[in-house]
Amino acid sequence: MAFTAKILLLGSGELGREFVISAKRLGCQVIACDSYAGAPAMQVADGCEVFSMLDGAALKSAVEKHRPDFVVPEIEAIRTETLAEVEAQGVTVVPSARATMMTMNRDAIREVAAVELGLRTSRYRYAESLEEVLAGAGHTGLPCVIKPVMSSSGKGQSTVRSADELERAWDYAVANMRGDRRRVIVEEFIAFDYEITLLTVRTREGVLFCPPIGHRQERGDYQESWQPTPMSAKALADAQDMARKVVDNLGGHGIFGVEFFVKGEEVIFSELSPRPHDTGMVTLISQNLSEFDLHARAILGLPIPEIRLYGPATSAVILADRESDRFRFEGLADALATPGAEVPDAEVDVRLFGKPTTRPYRRMGVALARAGTVEDSRRIAADAAARVRIVHDEG
Repeated sequence: MAFTAKILLLGSGELGREFVISAKRLGCQVIACDSYAGAPAMQVADGCEVFSMLDGAALKSAVEKHRPDFVVPEIEAIRTETLAEVEAQGVTVVPSARATMMTMNRDAIREVAAVELGLRTSRYRYAESLEEVLAGAGHTGLPCVIKPVMSSSGKGQSTVRSADELERAWDYAVANMRGDRRRVIVEEFIAFDYEITLLTVRTREGVLFCPPIGHRQERGDYQESWQPTPMSAKALADAQDMARKVVDNLGGHGIFGVEFFVKGEEVIFSELSPRPHDTGMVTLISQNLSEFDLHARAILGLPIPEIRLYGPATSAVILADRESDRFRFEGLADALATPGAEVPDAEVDVRLFGKPTTRPYRRMGVALARAGTVEDSRRIAADAAARVRIVHDEG
């Protein structure tokens, strides 16, 4: 069978699953890799490999075995030195080995943004011990935010409002960090009006932007995201200018999730992910091309038409509440029937990720809604998500 390209996907969660679907629609062969069998992307890929992405020898062996055209990281905890090695041998790392290394370590990407490019960021310090955390908080002032330099979806992040909370925040960050680096960033707490993800697509023809996505977080993890989010023309232009500078510095092709805080007219750079972003799952219902479609097209060098917003839309997470490998979903029909005749122009969809186990606050799916207003879409998506129940089988 002929394929347009062979892709080795590193990390096979829900974002990887949707990317595999988009890539296979364009004729790609995808080998999905993760540290456990049966991960969501593996269920729809052409093949799979099970190993830790931090095992450089195993990663190199997978590349040598499958000889992919592209290596596409989907998670943070990857042995980036190995990616540099395989890139030097002629394999395309998406967006590049340097970009992957920079963005998978918050300290590296912060240095690029704040020092090399001179973008507005919060005040910050790095810390590798509790003593350095105390010193960092002295620089940033309280309240401050403490988070691992390597993590995802807010894991290990906490806001500290008093000095007696610093030790607990350090312990929490260390316990929840990804990879093998005991290092955190202590940064100034920004009393922002709202925060956004600006999905930024770097292509061979230039840089494209999706309409800005607003989102709400709890425990450092997103609970709902909506598109578009209201911004002044100046704030949006500033965000786009900053995002373009960062992705052009990093190079390569693909989609980047660039996060900003917005306070009045001031836009403050926060973080960047060199791949589809969890808050961007709203694009599965909001746009003519989802973030996963855009990532695949940009990687393959295919044309991308004008990115069109179908209408205001929201994604709302479906969370587990306990650890188990014996569970089932109920209420799917009720969720898909939301909102019935109440809002006749609304549309609802649900994505269940196929994760084999649950644990407290683990994201098991999302409800998606599109309606005439952002407010309606948020209400409908939350209602649909609440109707999907995770039922645990005892015994």
